[in-house]
Amino acid sequence: MIGYRAMLDVPRKLVRHLARLLAAQRRLLGTRRRTRALTCYYQALMVLVWFRKAQDTALLGAGFGISRATAYRYIAEGVAVLAAQRPDLHDALRRAADDGWAFVILDGKLFDCDRLAETTASIKGKRSTPGTRESTAASARTSRRS
Repeated sequence: MIGYRAMLDVPRKLVRHLARLLAAQRRLLGTRRRTRALTCYYQALMVLVWFRKAQDTALLGAGFGISRATAYRYIAEGVAVLAAQRPDLHDALRRAADDGWAFVILDGKLFDCDRLAETTASIKGKRSTPGTRESTAASARTSRRS
């Protein structure tokens, strides 16, 4: 495997902020100094690379010199630390009302997909487009069999 250097398009201030949150979490847990494979800064950097680049966790861990299991654990810890910072629903709606927002998106998940161009084969072997009567009937028959 060949390693290489890359650039990450997030502000250094964001990496430092997440590193401070991770350091506070480690102090709260009572983690002794120099017992972790990565410093808080590099763990924060790894978490942000994972968010930004959507890279395979095993490869990401190898790039940072840690095992796959440790990479998964560090990413989960970073996500949990970030999730603890989010406001609850009432605070977010109160802030939106105070700022005068007309609309609020409550669940902003984005998925990269192209369902209209996707074709599937029905039970009869005919190709169909999702959402049509044939594909809906075929998926209903398939789900009853399984």
